Amino acid sequence: MLTLNKFEEASEKVKEVTLETKLIYSEYLSEITKNKVFLKPENMQLTGAYKVRGAYYKISTLTDEERSKGLITASAGNHAQGVAYAAKRYGCKAVIVMPKGTPLIKINRTKSYGAEVILHGDVYDEACAHALELAEKEGYTFIHPFDDLAVATGQGSIAMEIFKELPLVEYILVPIGGGGLAAGVATLAKLLNPKIKVIGVEPAGASCMQSSLAAGKVTTLPMVNTIADGTAVKTPGSLIFPYIQENLDDIITVEDDELIGTFLDMVENHKMVVENSGLLTVAALKHLDVQGKRVVSILSGGNMDIITMSSVVQQGLIFRNRIFTVSVLLPDRPGQLSRVADVIAKAQGNVIKLEHNQFVSTNRNAAVELRITMESFGTDHKNQILKELENVGYQPKVVRTSL
Repeated sequence: MLTLNKFEEASEKVKEVTLETKLIYSEYLSEITKNKVFLKPENMQLTGAYKVRGAYYKISTLTDEERSKGLITASAGNHAQGVAYAAKRYGCKAVIVMPKGTPLIKINRTKSYGAEVILHGDVYDEACAHALELAEKEGYTFIHPFDDLAVATGQGSIAMEIFKELPLVEYILVPIGGGGLAAGVATLAKLLNPKIKVIGVEPAGASCMQSSLAAGKVTTLPMVNTIADGTAVKTPGSLIFPYIQENLDDIITVEDDELIGTFLDMVENHKMVVENSGLLTVAALKHLDVQGKRVVSILSGGNMDIITMSSVVQQGLIFRNRIFTVSVLLPDRPGQLSRVADVIAKAQGNVIKLEHNQFVSTNRNAAVELRITMESFGTDHKNQILKELENVGYQPKVVRTSL
């Protein structure tokens, strides 16, 4: 059972392995949303995410015999590191089953804490099934990443810290994968202040908790599809589900495209790298239909590998028209390329890629295609460049950008 005494105990225990993540007031987000927005930067934890809280507290409650058998869990990455780090602190073996598509940074970090990593399945649920099989076969003690009341209690220590630093907090936004963090935070928050609003946030392509709440029981999604790999869960936890039903006020779902733009916002305005699942609560601020409230967004993690980060940045720049590609048809005669380049340069566009196709027409003298990928300052600047090309007689056509 999730009780205030247990939350207080967990809050003291997790101090042994966590950094103090002070709230950060965001002028940028506050101005946009007309609220007083604070960020809880759990991406700054030693393991890169809040998950070490639940893992360490759970392992602290085990008997010496349970720990000596070795620990096993399944995770998309952040819980894996939490268990691996906590197991190392307690001197016990840890086996981690991770989905095959887990970002490399999460795999390597988990191994760096001394854990054995097994890659299995395409999503968390498949990895979890395999971990349970291994636990049964080898006698390991299974540490569930979210459907465990001790784990949820450890995660709830975040709410304790929020209230100590911002006693008058009115809204807390919490990301949801399987529901352990949301159950812990929402339950403790309501114990401390029954009037507070706790809003869960899920990716639109993996909204298992929203579906379950609508059905009034735990349900399984047929599939999940989201760039927020840490919250790509088909089935929420059944043990924590009643606490979600009782204490969570609402759920907001966020599209992947919103996460891409939010990543750029956090890098440009807060100089902070937050993984896609951790960005859910920031993206959800624009969906929150209130003003003038004290709002805390929990940034659950920052474990993003460089390849994913590069892809997100590129897509974000394209979505914001900071990078775009235009197709221009022109006669295949000397000087045409120079003329086009001169127009773009005068409009302060920066060309980063050129493609010259002589085979768009059987009459090359009539038309060849020039595809120009360039940087701009945004939508208005992009439109200005297109207008300048039209003014000198070209008919520019915006096409899909491929970098």
